[in-house]
Amino acid sequence: MSNEQKDPQPKKAADRIGQGLAIGIAIGLPLGVAFHNIPVGLALGVMLGAAIGASLSQKNKKD
Repeated sequence: MSNEQKDPQPKKAADRIGQGLAIGIAIGLPLGVAFHNIPVGLALGVMLGAAIGASLSQKNKKD
């Protein structure tokens, strides 16, 4: 093995807010359907996703 191999993960992490929003919406919409209130489920999912994405972004910036 040579010492010049590239790291499998880049040093700079991409912004994770978009991924967090996708996860939050994927969780919020089924909750909205289950409770017969899709807009509230969507809003909760967006809030949850933004929080998850922001926390992942801050965690990656500290590393």
